[in-house]
Amino acid sequence: MRLLSWNVNGVRAALKKGFLDWLRKESPDVLCLQETKAEPSQLPAELAAPEGYKTAWDWPLEKKGYSGVATLSRVNPLSVDRGLGIAEFDREGRVLVSRYPEFALYNVYFPNGKRDQTRLDYKLRFYDAFLDLLKRDLRNNDGKIIICGDVNTAHRDIDLARPKENSKVSGFLPAERAWIDRLIEAGFIDTFRVFEADGGHYTWWDQMTRARERNVGWRIDYFFVSEKLRPHLKAAFHEPQVMGSDHCPVGIEMRFS
Repeated sequence: MRLLSWNVNGVRAALKKGFLDWLRKESPDVLCLQETKAEPSQLPAELAAPEGYKTAWDWPLEKKGYSGVATLSRVNPLSVDRGLGIAEFDREGRVLVSRYPEFALYNVYFPNGKRDQTRLDYKLRFYDAFLDLLKRDLRNNDGKIIICGDVNTAHRDIDLARPKENSKVSGFLPAERAWIDRLIEAGFIDTFRVFEADGGHYTWWDQMTRARERNVGWRIDYFFVSEKLRPHLKAAFHEPQVMGSDHCPVGIEMRFS
């Protein structure tokens, strides 16, 4: 089972850059999109519901052209839930939870805290609420959970090209990095680090400075799996060669039979 996750930085913009051709070529079993910046009614049918996929969307209740997530699946999930059940977070359209027989899949676009202290505080509250939800779900659903999306934080020094210069920037602050530590302590595995121990592997690059050409980036897009799913994890990877966004797709391969 091949799962991909991609912050497309606007799904309508991605469409113009060959998104559907890429989707047909990749043909993942599940694709999770973040920062879609659209709701289905604003999209052509071939994008709102691509052929061969069941689709679920979550989008902001108030601010148009902002945030948003979508999950495309070749297998119809048992159920789909939207949001965390907390109004201040759910109004921004950041979470889809799709449940399958083998696992629950959390597709999440985590807040960005760079704008100001208010947004950083919001991001940290979202982190805490999300982790509380995960811990409850681990207890209640046999502990088989996959989390993917744009976490908007690099975890270790090797996860960004210039850690010293960014040590006081949101996205690499001690409190943000410590939350990823807490996620791992709660029983989740950073799948990419199972297979790749070295630095130089990033998933986001600043477009204004053409950082991608120089590979001066940040690894802020992840797949985490709960420890019970570790035996089923067969691969984890990035696709930095795929253009169309300031992020690249990331993915995992799972085997259940």
